[in-house]
Amino acid sequence: MAKHKEKETAGGQGELRPVVERAVAESLQAQLPQLQSQIVEQVLRALPAQGEAAGSGEGSGDLVRAVSNIHAGSTQKEILRALLDAGSGYCARIVLFVVKAGTASGWQSRGMGDDEAVKDFALDLNAGPVAHTYQNRVVTPGNIAEMGKSFVDQFGAPGNEQVLMLPLLLKDKVAALVYADGGDSGKLDSAALELLVMATSAWLEVSSLRKQAAAKEDGGMASRPEPVSPPVQTVSSFSDPFAGHAPKHVVSAPASPEPAAEVVEVTHASGAAAAATAADPLAGLSPEDADTHRKAQRFARLLVDEIKLYNQAKVAEGRRNKDLYDRLKEDIDKSRGTFQKRYGTTVAASGDYFQNELVRSLAEDDISIMGANFRR
Repeated sequence: MAKHKEKETAGGQGELRPVVERAVAESLQAQLPQLQSQIVEQVLRALPAQGEAAGSGEGSGDLVRAVSNIHAGSTQKEILRALLDAGSGYCARIVLFVVKAGTASGWQSRGMGDDEAVKDFALDLNAGPVAHTYQNRVVTPGNIAEMGKSFVDQFGAPGNEQVLMLPLLLKDKVAALVYADGGDSGKLDSAALELLVMATSAWLEVSSLRKQAAAKEDGGMASRPEPVSPPVQTVSSFSDPFAGHAPKHVVSAPASPEPAAEVVEVTHASGAAAAATAADPLAGLSPEDADTHRKAQRFARLLVDEIKLYNQAKVAEGRRNKDLYDRLKEDIDKSRGTFQKRYGTTVAASGDYFQNELVRSLAEDDISIMGANFRR
């Protein structure tokens, strides 16, 4: 008799389990925004000095409100706009660049005069703090000169020349890059900006998961009104919130839906790319060898950019005194060894890319600046 009752009880629990699980899931989803805000607030309370140390003077309460405003967004565009609005309280100028198919295009900005001023600007992913942030997925300080001449010409330089690059990660990949500087005021709170970008990444992930769950409950993709596009490999699996802000140099898609997706992805550098291909010194190599050479070039550039980034004072002094190699010998030799280990036995070894990059980037194409002890 007792065993029979135990079976009845177990059977009843088995029937109730799905109901209880669904009720708990619905309750958690309803409480998620409040819980996340409470967690952020508790973390900030544990770090009371952060707000006081900020150059902008905002306290932790203001930072909590900034995060809450980001969490109030229900769409990706609202969340990203809230990030820029919130970030502008902790720096003078802030720009979001979307990373897609190996390129970084300006989306929106704050403090640049016109929020849309950056929309058609392509960021160089292979130089300075941009490359370091993109390759290593870490926040990187730098000097405005390292952003490249075209960037400085178009947007000007902050008074103290200091800039900050931050990665916005989704699915552990860089989906966007955030640029910030202090403008004329010098206001640049790197800790607050990093927290805001991290909060944005987390909330975009949560928003995406909630939408996926809602779509699953409604019967899957059949209930969605958006047209289905061919799958395209990008750096992130989240849907594109920048589709309505395509840069001007992207050719509009023709009426046929299948070629359209291809045109949007590959015409980002159409006319100039054709001319560059014609003059490509690697054009006569096999695709595999040419790819190795290009990777070696990029790796050499990244190594030298890192040397410049972390030795800005030594670089300036070495250029003035024409003894750059003596001042940076340890870093240069270490990076040379790293490059040789990766590409010294490949077809790219003949290109001498690391040596050329040292002269081009560090010595500004004047080998005498490297000094008498530099190995020719």
